[in-house]
Amino acid sequence: MVAALIPGSFDPPTNGHLDVIERCAGLFDRVLVAVVRNPAKAPMFSSDERVAMLTECTEHWPNVAIGSFSGLLVDYAEEENIDVIVKGLRAMTDFDYEFQMSQMNRHLSGIVTLFVATKPEYGYLSSSLVKQVAGLGGSIDKLVPPLVATAIEKRVSNE
Repeated sequence: MVAALIPGSFDPPTNGHLDVIERCAGLFDRVLVAVVRNPAKAPMFSSDERVAMLTECTEHWPNVAIGSFSGLLVDYAEEENIDVIVKGLRAMTDFDYEFQMSQMNRHLSGIVTLFVATKPEYGYLSSSLVKQVAGLGGSIDKLVPPLVATAIEKRVSNE
């Protein structure tokens, strides 16, 4: 049984995130999607809200679970008996950063990181851009799942 961990901020979860999760669900016996809790950042959604959104968005994949963590990724991976970390890549700029992180994680714990290129239609998509488009009144319906779009629209209208 091979277990994969897909870590990220997921603030908010996008269709690009779900694409990577779906492909991993077809490749691995167990997939743990982990929301990083970073107290130094001011996210749009709390970690509990992001976990709830991801849980609902992934409920149709029986081998996918959602969790959250703070601290070192490799420590969380060890606690959860993870075999491999999976990171989605949109562009070479993602690769530069993620490659360095993968080498550090390998140095710290021996865990391997696999990279999954996003589908071309999601290559431009980021959580930051989704929040920016929504904040400026643009349509995000094709960028995020409907429940996430609704949550963002409510959050933006309250600000």
